[in-house]
Amino acid sequence: MPFRTDNLFHDIPSSLQNELFQTLAESDTIRIERIVSDGHSTAPGEWFDQEWHEWVLLVSGEATLRFENSAVPLIMQPGDHVMIPANCRHRVERTDPGQKTIWLAVHYNGNVPHHP
Repeated sequence: MPFRTDNLFHDIPSSLQNELFQTLAESDTIRIERIVSDGHSTAPGEWFDQEWHEWVLLVSGEATLRFENSAVPLIMQPGDHVMIPANCRHRVERTDPGQKTIWLAVHYNGNVPHHP
């Protein structure tokens, strides 16, 4: 199979009515996606509750995440990443309305890796 190349910052629409989710690579056990937000947030009262683990890196912009089991929101800046275990209810409180917020998300099944 020939290799493929692209750029995470290419082909971003100038305006987005909804967040943009694009699968970059996937197999039976893993999915890697680019998410582009433009001032988007999770609808009031809604929570993500996924059956898979998600590691997410904030590449550009800024965002605030909230986890159901935490009173303190997680404010993310470029370079920050977080490991969200399966069935950990969370939501996006806000993304920067003044610039595109780009995320790189890795969804997978299996054990959550531990930090040394």
